Amino acid sequence: MNRTTISLIAGTAALAAITGFASLTAPGTSGADTAKAAAELPVERTTLLCPQPSTSDLADTSYTSFTPVTKGTGSDGTAQLQSAAEQSADGTSGSGKTGGTKSGKKKVDKKKADQPVLTPKEPGKPVTGDTSGADAPALVGTAEGRFAPGWALQETTEVAAGTGRGLQGVNCTAPDTEFWFPGASTDAARTDYVHLTNPDDSAAVVDIELYGKNGALKSTVGEGITVAPHSSDPVLLSTLTDEKQTDLTVHVNVRSGRVGAAVQALDDKLGGDWLAASTDPAGSLVLPGIPKDATSVRLIAFTPGDADADLKVRLASPAGQITPAGNETLHVKAGMTTGVDLGPVTRGEAGSLVLTPTDKSVPVVAALRVVRGKGDKQETAFIPATSPVGTRATSADNSGKGSTLSLAAPTRTAQVKVTASAGSDGGTEVSRTYTIKAGTTQDIAAPVPNGLNGTYALTVEPLSGGPVYAARTLAATEEGVPGFTVQTLPDDRGTVAVPEADQDLSVLQR
Repeated sequence: MNRTTISLIAGTAALAAITGFASLTAPGTSGADTAKAAAELPVERTTLLCPQPSTSDLADTSYTSFTPVTKGTGSDGTAQLQSAAEQSADGTSGSGKTGGTKSGKKKVDKKKADQPVLTPKEPGKPVTGDTSGADAPALVGTAEGRFAPGWALQETTEVAAGTGRGLQGVNCTAPDTEFWFPGASTDAARTDYVHLTNPDDSAAVVDIELYGKNGALKSTVGEGITVAPHSSDPVLLSTLTDEKQTDLTVHVNVRSGRVGAAVQALDDKLGGDWLAASTDPAGSLVLPGIPKDATSVRLIAFTPGDADADLKVRLASPAGQITPAGNETLHVKAGMTTGVDLGPVTRGEAGSLVLTPTDKSVPVVAALRVVRGKGDKQETAFIPATSPVGTRATSADNSGKGSTLSLAAPTRTAQVKVTASAGSDGGTEVSRTYTIKAGTTQDIAAPVPNGLNGTYALTVEPLSGGPVYAARTLAATEEGVPGFTVQTLPDDRGTVAVPEADQDLSVLQR
């Protein structure tokens, strides 16, 4: 048997093993017996990255992990959340020289780093962990088998005082090679960091580009940043440029390897929060879940192409889509960041911002900076443009009173199932079905587990109708400051399309 034949047999066997099924088809059979459409199978491995939560000694951070129960998974699997500074596969330390643009990294005790922050026990029930102070590292989570499909991790931090005080929250995200962050700033009152986390055994090389109101900011410091294996680097934006810009778009482009990326935006007076990446550039965007009591909303948009973008601006309210007074359209110049104040646009009602092209579709990215409170009792959060829920999405960290779930159906009426999981320390699962009318946003009275004790997860599953966009607001008022954080809920990518293979044994005879 020659080498080509052996390779073909090996390839066929491997494909059959991946899909879990392969139909045997003789040469020349009819189309009815040919390979079927791709099947949706549960993913078998998920990696999520959580950035270093804070450099404040007054920070208290909690982590919540949840995997929804998914049909088609086996009985095996593990998951754990661990320091990014753990030893690499060859036994060498994850720390390394990364240049002078970043803040200094603190050494992590090896024994402490190897101890998981949390280890989930079973799908369908949240598990929590916590830490405090300024020494908490970035974390890498790995889930396999039955814990992998739809795995959600939330990092929530309360900072009692100082720059960025208030509630900060972020969904731990999968590593990738490109990120867009409209809404960052180098304003005098802001201290913004781009956190880069490398989960792999080889170094990643990253470029950070900044775009302001007049285009790209000149800087060579952000080129070729090396992120060592199993490490995380917070890059202070003000070290990349001398220009003070109220509105910036940060583009993280990974030359080699992959990283997790998030922007920590801290304000001297308005608190702070995490700015998650906008969805990929697109002609139409939805930014869901503006709190109904928002006192100020600012829209920041950027188009990375060579053409200007003209966008219709609409607010999807509980009664339908309306046009914000004085902000009917938005003109975004090519390669330039545009910011506009929308004021208290929701006027006491739930709302989501919908951006569509006035004529020619030009890809854009966008985010909202939302402020609640007044005077010296103000707090900030960010809402990036997001993709629709798709098949399923999950919010991992919820409490009985401080959580608000917003659902938007910008084009067609949709029916949605929302499930409250069992509580982390007790309680039983509850599900309800909601109808979201076309063009509206609804802050729903989300279900709460029966006999809730601890935190719980909310899982959103569209049942019929048009696309649904979702966001969860978590609120916790401390000393009169309305602390809050908003996380959007895109599809959890818990399944993957796998083609059903047909074996063609005639290739072995050629």
